[in-house]
Amino acid sequence: MIRENPIQIAVWSDYVCPFCYLERPVLERIQKELGDDVQIDWRSFELRPEPEPTLDPNAEYLHRVWSQSVYPMAQERGMTLKLPPVQPRSRKAHEAAEFARDAGRLDAMNKALFRTFFEDGRDLADTDVLLEIGQSVGLDRDDLREALISGRYVQRVLDDQHLARQIGISGVPALIVSAGHQTYLVSGAQPYETVKDVIAYATGEKKAVT
Repeated sequence: MIRENPIQIAVWSDYVCPFCYLERPVLERIQKELGDDVQIDWRSFELRPEPEPTLDPNAEYLHRVWSQSVYPMAQERGMTLKLPPVQPRSRKAHEAAEFARDAGRLDAMNKALFRTFFEDGRDLADTDVLLEIGQSVGLDRDDLREALISGRYVQRVLDDQHLARQIGISGVPALIVSAGHQTYLVSGAQPYETVKDVIAYATGEKKAVT
């Protein structure tokens, strides 16, 4: 029996954020368990939009974060990530994801974008790479190219980021979990048990400690 008020999980993430990719298996498990009782929606968030400088792929800081945090978490969650040789801007990747949303392929595109960057190390700012990814999940290559060139989805990406600022989101991944009148913010790549507890608080199945 489907809930009268399905659980809503809005996920703000960036395709160049390894911790956002690392949260996917947690959300996939929740989706598999709850089925139509939960609706998971991916939202856009650029960690380094223009004119902020992108990260140096060879920076000591980046290697340290990956060694201390990313690789251990990836191993724990059964994923294979590699430190990409490039650190591109992600605006076009978010636009491509919004194109996929309108075609009913958002989740598949989301997963493919993360995989292409963090497993294959390819440049998500390269239009040809995005077209190849889109085609691999069943999107029309020519229509996607036109959408990226024309900036058809730029405003939607900017609107997502504006909403994130209004909510108070300053980093990703950030999950807004709501059910009925209860809404909770979950920050960072949290384990399955933590997200399930928050869902239980939102639905009233557990009482939050005050």
